[in-house]
Amino acid sequence: MTVNLRRDDLLSPDALGMIAESEAELSAIYPPEVRYAFSPDQLLDANVRFFVAYEDGDPVGCGGMAPCDGYGELKRVFVTRSHRGRGVAARIVSALEDIARSEAFPVMRLETGLASPDAIALYRKLGYRETPPFGAYVDNGSSVFMERAL
Repeated sequence: MTVNLRRDDLLSPDALGMIAESEAELSAIYPPEVRYAFSPDQLLDANVRFFVAYEDGDPVGCGGMAPCDGYGELKRVFVTRSHRGRGVAARIVSALEDIARSEAFPVMRLETGLASPDAIALYRKLGYRETPPFGAYVDNGSSVFMERAL
């Protein structure tokens, strides 16, 4: 498997397709009141640095890093079901962490959900640890907040 990461325009067809696939999966798992995933417009407004992962020219994953006050935040990290368990998400997160480091952010944070145990396991494997809510997030009984020093 050769997966290539490309920094992509958030409004490109491939990026929008990955975001839509991610949203469809999230909306099947989480009710709207506990779903914090940014829309494409919100990602643009937050100046998110965004990657799309490709295998043989086909998009298979995506993810972004939002610059925040004193930290970077992972946004929309997603891999298609057919490509999970193959290291694609770890490569996306690593590339986003590299961007955060290059922009002098000392820590990367994220919000995910209790109903996403595979995502939580991946982030723990990558060195992320649970933390209290950060930024504008509040404890809603569904979210899991994590961070990793860079």
